[in-house]
Amino acid sequence: MTNPNDMAMPAPAPASPATAADAGWMEQALALARRAGDEGEVPVGAVLVRDGELIGEGWNRPIGCQDVSAHAEINALRDAGARLGNYRFPGAVLYVTLEPCLMCAGAMVHARLARVVFGAFDPKTGAAGSRFDVLGSELHNHRLRVDGGILAGPCGELLREFFRARR
Repeated sequence: MTNPNDMAMPAPAPASPATAADAGWMEQALALARRAGDEGEVPVGAVLVRDGELIGEGWNRPIGCQDVSAHAEINALRDAGARLGNYRFPGAVLYVTLEPCLMCAGAMVHARLARVVFGAFDPKTGAAGSRFDVLGSELHNHRLRVDGGILAGPCGELLREFFRARR
């Protein structure tokens, strides 16, 4: 049996061209990521949009909330659930500054999102194609469209600056 750690990591998908709307929503997610960084959290932000309207927002808060699941994406889904009184968001698009992890990708599948748009690729733990492909797996009865690399430069630089300052 092949050890998965010995296998070459697949190359991330090329960045999709950003629309003006995608760039605008990602800028809002970046503002929330900066808020997370200001609070001492890893600077990741997310906004959930449906029919051109913001329905949820979140930023990383695992330290502040003492909750391992308080990632930006989960917080945006929780916010939308509280606002709309539901846990499913068909037709919604989640914009997040970093490629989602396994936990967040699973939550997106269960929330029945239509699409996820992310900024920086995460070659170590990304679950939207970089390391794992949870969102596009044929094993699920629901798959999401994934567009990565939208404003990847500013999203990645924010993370690099944060970790440089920590070292």
